[in-house]
Amino acid sequence: MTDSKPLNWTPSPDVGYSVIRRGDGGMTLTFTDLSDRTMAHWHEFALEHLLGADRRTRNLYDLRAVKDIPEKAIRMAVDANSDPSARNIRVAVVVADQSVADGIRSVAALAETELASAMKIFTDINEAETWLARPLDQIP
Repeated sequence: MTDSKPLNWTPSPDVGYSVIRRGDGGMTLTFTDLSDRTMAHWHEFALEHLLGADRRTRNLYDLRAVKDIPEKAIRMAVDANSDPSARNIRVAVVVADQSVADGIRSVAALAETELASAMKIFTDINEAETWLARPLDQIP
């Protein structure tokens, strides 16, 4: 594997997510809340990372601890994942249950923009990891 680019992320007690580098070079982001402060911090972090997106990568968003996902948060995620720089990213989103997954899909479907990244929503983290593990030349 080539050297991973730095995360450029510092843990902060006032935001509800953490980030670690995955063994495949991507990132795992684990959220505990989707407050405005958390989402603003994440959005800035995500867009900064997209600026340097120079190769195919895999990211896992673990939202299982978040029981209510506000429409505003979904729209911010759609915005970030619609950036042309996201075209080489495979994103697996893991949520607590099917009703949360359906809620995300319904809001995302209303977005007036097309996702650049290959994204799929899961309720089982093992299924998400299996999907992410597929060869990157098989995006989506």
